[in-house]
Amino acid sequence: MSSSAKRKAQSPAPRSPTPAAKSPTPAPATPAAAKSPTPAPKSPTPGPASPAAERTTGFLPGSHWAEQGLPEEEENDGDSIIGSDVESSTASISSSILKYRTMNGRTYHSDSVTDGEYWAPNDEKANEVLDIFHHAMTICLDGRLYDAPLPENIENAIDLGTGTGLWAIDFADKFPNCNVIGTDISPIQPSWVPPNVRFDIDDYNKEWTYKTNFFDFIHLRWLTGTVKDWPALYKKAYEGCKPGGYIEHIDASGTALSDDGSVDNKVHAVGQWGPMWQEAGRKIGFEVDLHSNNLMENAMKEAGFVNIVTKDYKVPFSPWSDDKKMHELGMYFYAAMNSDLRGSLQYMFGTIMGWTDEEINIYIQHVRKEMKNKDIHGYFIYRMVYGQKPLDA
Repeated sequence: MSSSAKRKAQSPAPRSPTPAAKSPTPAPATPAAAKSPTPAPKSPTPGPASPAAERTTGFLPGSHWAEQGLPEEEENDGDSIIGSDVESSTASISSSILKYRTMNGRTYHSDSVTDGEYWAPNDEKANEVLDIFHHAMTICLDGRLYDAPLPENIENAIDLGTGTGLWAIDFADKFPNCNVIGTDISPIQPSWVPPNVRFDIDDYNKEWTYKTNFFDFIHLRWLTGTVKDWPALYKKAYEGCKPGGYIEHIDASGTALSDDGSVDNKVHAVGQWGPMWQEAGRKIGFEVDLHSNNLMENAMKEAGFVNIVTKDYKVPFSPWSDDKKMHELGMYFYAAMNSDLRGSLQYMFGTIMGWTDEEINIYIQHVRKEMKNKDIHGYFIYRMVYGQKPLDA
């Protein structure tokens, strides 16, 4: 449990059915590639929005990786290979398990909560990924939980797709006079939380049951692969947002980037992560590349939000950077990715794309080998977009 959860363990939060969303969606990874003779330049974290990455449609079938076989092991020379110090991570939250469906020994959300399928497991192993990811995002934002210019006297906030609930708990600590709701389709949140937090189990894709013009802040993070109709979701958020209130959404595109050409999305396993996720998303009708065509910004504007601001954050997928902050961020992101690669791929690559267990396992080994290679200077862009509901709305 997070330090804030331990510190504020006061009274159990009452559960009340309301919208819920899933935990963060795939953090697509993507770098893999040719070794670069010189280290990549340090990547500044926040920056002005970069042009939307081109959607990559060329993806390799699972049989390609089976034909490659398992990658050869490389000796750890201390420089180019990431050592075992970042192979393990600690972070888990007690969960209450209700009636979940199972797939290859992994548990998934109850079918009674939502009409749609969700790609991520909801067991302890998957929840650990969410906890590590929350810490990584805190490092990315220099300790901030949000960027929207919120006033100090906000009264109501909601975190859609709260996952293990750490963001909602930390936000409640920061705003003790604000009522904070976290929604999700799985009851994996802690039962002892700050008194101003509650967790609701439901699907945010369904009709909302909250009051209109009610929330001062609506927060969305890592929801890739969970929404079929993003404009419709933003419109629901607009209706629920109080005039003058804010919405903020941060998500990755899944496209692998590098500043020195060390990532080749057409060849390497990590580079194929994005194209495969995009193809699987198309097959089930989910848009997973939210950066192309500025989907987030345009959908917010279409819903009615104004004063829209876009920021792009570079997130290394391993600790290859010499920059202290980027190195630490890469270490935590690497830990999150490697904690449960199988859980991230099992549904989308196996069930949807038809890969065999052997193909998935071999692909995972190639991904791990490439992520350990510090000569591959890859990163993902996490795009943050926030906007305000007009005061006269």
